[in-house]
Amino acid sequence: MQFRHPEGEIHMSKIGFVGLGIMGTPMAAHLIAAGHQLFLYDLRPPKAELTDKGAVACASAKEVAQKSDIVIIMVPDTPDVGAALFSENGIAAGLSKGKIVVDMSSISPIETKEYAAKVEALGCDYLDAPVSGGEVGAKQASLTIMVGGKQAVFDTVKPLFELMGKNITLVGGVSDGQTCKVANQIIVALTIEAVGEALLFAAKAGADPAKVRQALMGGFANSRILEVHGDRMVKRTFDPGFRIELHQKDLNLALSAARKMGVSLPNTATAQELFNSCAAHGGSKWDHSGMVKALESMANFEIGQAPKKA
Repeated sequence: MQFRHPEGEIHMSKIGFVGLGIMGTPMAAHLIAAGHQLFLYDLRPPKAELTDKGAVACASAKEVAQKSDIVIIMVPDTPDVGAALFSENGIAAGLSKGKIVVDMSSISPIETKEYAAKVEALGCDYLDAPVSGGEVGAKQASLTIMVGGKQAVFDTVKPLFELMGKNITLVGGVSDGQTCKVANQIIVALTIEAVGEALLFAAKAGADPAKVRQALMGGFANSRILEVHGDRMVKRTFDPGFRIELHQKDLNLALSAARKMGVSLPNTATAQELFNSCAAHGGSKWDHSGMVKALESMANFEIGQAPKKA
């Protein structure tokens, strides 16, 4: 497949993809399905669903960068991006002038600026483009993509973003995409907490939490989190999804940055403590909707359990 640059010329795309977990694999699969040539690297061998369709597994991130025009990174945390870029056989070692690095991980805005400066010093361009929508959004190509970087670079890469997501926004300069993602994670965590409290309250009061959720979805309290995560809470399905340990990482970014800026985020801190409680009970790999289990523990009552009669 070809895609059109803003200047109008047609360009055959060779795309590198580093990081092929529960998000990266389906994202890469959409690019392959659209006809792009992909070069892959992960600490574990890429899944056959990618290589069987023509993607090439590489021996290192350096090799990926050498063979690609655009390199996408999708790994868990800030140090992982640093290692993918700047280790001995990392992406930076394989870059040449004019290539583009797109980090779609969710990491620190501060380190993002540092990483971008190093990549740009090599004569390459850099976009930070974290996503929201979780595994479901990755599989359905419906991710929200929040981008930081230059307009011209964004315009070049946007056709690829459109194969992986629906709501795609250039927020501002480098690191603004990561700042937007941190803000997103604050809203998501606090909304999970609110939905958990509401359903727990309703269930303990003797109402059917499934029907309460159904009723609320028709009103002003409706949200995607009530729809998806409320259903998880009622049905007790806490397989990720988006792991609690990753949301802890994101809220740590929020709280540490807020501390440096002199901003108080009291409810974000509360949500983080609830995640910490879940992790202490072995739940670091639960879906983040499992935050409700910390609330249930404090109430000594589980959603779906019949309240004891007085």
